[in-house]
Amino acid sequence: MYSEKVMDHFEHPRNVGEIPDADGVGQVGNPSCGDIMKVYIKVADGRIADCKFKTFGCGAAIATSSMVTEMVQGKTLDEAMEISNRSVAEALDGLPPIKMHCSNLAADALHAAIEDYRKRHGS
Repeated sequence: MYSEKVMDHFEHPRNVGEIPDADGVGQVGNPSCGDIMKVYIKVADGRIADCKFKTFGCGAAIATSSMVTEMVQGKTLDEAMEISNRSVAEALDGLPPIKMHCSNLAADALHAAIEDYRKRHGS
């Protein structure tokens, strides 16, 4: 049902935790399934230098959060805004249709963190 990449990111999630002095923080949730994701970004020279997450949710939610934090490293804010739910799912070699909403949350949390950064820093 789940790809090897999904299982790897679920069993060994990357970049779990908080960035205490984060430049941007985004939190999203899906009340119908109970998943909550919080993404923290640190920006240096216009690029995402660090990204961490905390997720309360199913295995797919954890895997998509982990994958987003890897996908975004070193990207400009505009490049990071291009990361979509589809690109997250593709990077994980697919998700079951019933779990696609999890990749939406991961991309949405990232975008919310970037929007928070832009509000704080006027860029």
